[in-house]
Amino acid sequence: MLKPRLIISFILIPIVIAIVWFGEPWFPILVAGWGTIALWEFYQILRTNKVPALTYFGIIWAILFMLSPYCTFNYTLPVLLTSMVIFPLVYMVFRKNKEQAFTGWVWTVGGILFLGWLLSHWVALRGPLDGRNWVFLGLLVTFTSDSAAYLIGRKWGKHYLAPAISPKKTWEGAYAGIGGAVIVSLLFLIPTPLQLPFNWWQAIILGILVSVFGQLGDLAKSLFKRNMGVKDSSNMIPGHGGFLDRIDSIAFAGVVVYYYVMISGGLF
Repeated sequence: MLKPRLIISFILIPIVIAIVWFGEPWFPILVAGWGTIALWEFYQILRTNKVPALTYFGIIWAILFMLSPYCTFNYTLPVLLTSMVIFPLVYMVFRKNKEQAFTGWVWTVGGILFLGWLLSHWVALRGPLDGRNWVFLGLLVTFTSDSAAYLIGRKWGKHYLAPAISPKKTWEGAYAGIGGAVIVSLLFLIPTPLQLPFNWWQAIILGILVSVFGQLGDLAKSLFKRNMGVKDSSNMIPGHGGFLDRIDSIAFAGVVVYYYVMISGGLF
């Protein structure tokens, strides 16, 4: 599957780069569109395991979360969070089938938070905060970390990282992912249109954090699929699996970059 994996990557990466560069409205459309398909796969996996999650409610609320950075209403997030908790519970009370009602509620809310809430950090970073270069850093570091971990782990990996969760991931691959992430992060120190306002040790720390949390996101998704008894979320992307399979590490990495920028004042 390496050849189709590389072909799809060479097609998708330039498209994503162009969308990030030009920003609105294409970037929030990309995030919301990809996130919606990924969440649909998430809920379909639950359905095959007879978990009564509220698919359409979850998707609608996830989209609202993803686009919430553009809403100027001060209470947008409290309203979304409160309605996300209450509405599915009210529905579960009145629905005819009461079996696994709370299980369905938990997974409905979990899907919204996992994809809707986490991906909203990317939208906020590129849109209202105008952090184009930070988005590039987050995406390129994550792509490099994933690719280095996959290639090195596949070739030289011997010590398994988490065999009970993902039997093919190795410590060698994880270390390679961190190394590749740091190298790419340091490239953003070079005076180019993509240069970012941090120093070399901040670049190293951020590269490590993005890689580590990205890999943890990948493991979290692998744990979900293992619990649900599936290998891939779908076969919609040749060589990569489904949309959910390609967004797990990105969802976690975006949160790391966003809060780094917020804490450090990296946009100024």
